[in-house]
Amino acid sequence: MLLSYIRTIILYLVLIGVIRLMGKRQIGQMEPSEFVVTMLVANLASIPMQDNGIPLFSGLVPILTVLGLELVLATASLRSVWVRRALCGKPVILIENGKILQNALRATRVTLDELTGHLREKDILDISSVQYAILETNGNLSVFPWPKGKPLALPISIIEDGHLYEENLRLAGYDKKWVQKILDKHRASLRGTWLLTVDADGNVLWLPKEEQQ
Repeated sequence: MLLSYIRTIILYLVLIGVIRLMGKRQIGQMEPSEFVVTMLVANLASIPMQDNGIPLFSGLVPILTVLGLELVLATASLRSVWVRRALCGKPVILIENGKILQNALRATRVTLDELTGHLREKDILDISSVQYAILETNGNLSVFPWPKGKPLALPISIIEDGHLYEENLRLAGYDKKWVQKILDKHRASLRGTWLLTVDADGNVLWLPKEEQQ
């Protein structure tokens, strides 16, 4: 009996360490890969907790292996846009200027009932009062009602972490010559740019990469 208590305490402490190493994101804000890792680690830990016949080390190995894989993928996501998109996807606009984008709903497999339910949770009953509703990569819905003054100009990401989004560039109505003009203005390069956004009013935000400490 004492051995079971000790094994459980050790596994409990290991799980806390694993979650801490994964980051401080709340459960409701986890990306798909993080949620899968959390569920998998919990299941792996429950087996040696219940079965004293399994050596404790054998129970820790798969947990630490999953943690190692998660940390490797997290690092790759920071360095590669393609890995980040593959693991987390990208935000999707579901409502634009008071109009539901039905193709976006079908692509994300969000039903109309689910969408209106999320809107009611944010005290919004009239869909036409919403300028933008965006399904984030963690499953949360960001809602922007029509402002009382000037309509909201949604920024479009043109460059993120040195990667040029050509699809977004076309969506914003610009070309690569415009991008180069912005970069020349800041005496910057594509690889040296951390973020470049532009909204419908032509407002540009440019941020350089900071040197790693």
